[in-house]
Amino acid sequence: MYPKTFQKLINNFSQLPSIGPRLAERLVLHLFKQKKEIIDDFAKNLLALKNLKSCQRCYNLAETKYCEICNNNNRNQKIICVVEDPLDIIALEKTKKYQGLYHVLGGTIENEEKIKYLNVNQLIHRIKKEQTEELIIATNPTTEGDLTAFYLKEKLKSYPIKITRLARGLSTGGDIEYADEITLSSALINRQKIK
Repeated sequence: MYPKTFQKLINNFSQLPSIGPRLAERLVLHLFKQKKEIIDDFAKNLLALKNLKSCQRCYNLAETKYCEICNNNNRNQKIICVVEDPLDIIALEKTKKYQGLYHVLGGTIENEEKIKYLNVNQLIHRIKKEQTEELIIATNPTTEGDLTAFYLKEKLKSYPIKITRLARGLSTGGDIEYADEITLSSALINRQKIK
């Protein structure tokens, strides 16, 4: 029905989260109607994704060895906010209420096997090396997020740091990346000590 190139793009878009075949068709058709310069810019930016890496310090998205946040000396170097993935950093940064550093776990604990794939040992190494004073656990308020927070609390209880968790302004079962800025600001400001 469609030219091969058009259909291949529909298939590519369909593989993205929350995009079904109908939406993929509309997106490709929208791109098809754009000026050449817009399509070229879109293609260039898409290709540039290949050059992104994980920050070697916090595992956020980075274009160089370290991400922009880790490279910013004006940030509080003694506080680390632990998140599940880089999208959570974007959401928290929009609040403009947090000026510390981050650490991306790369997911949550769903089962015992999953623990070894998370960046927990790297977090412990950072806490020791950087003499961290406070760790804010900002996992999602889900069963897996709560389990991960509990695991981190237990794993770090022998370290002389303050461990807090975002306040429950966030709804149970929700995702940080979808929370509005006011709710996230309140959760950050009203975080509670869990150690």
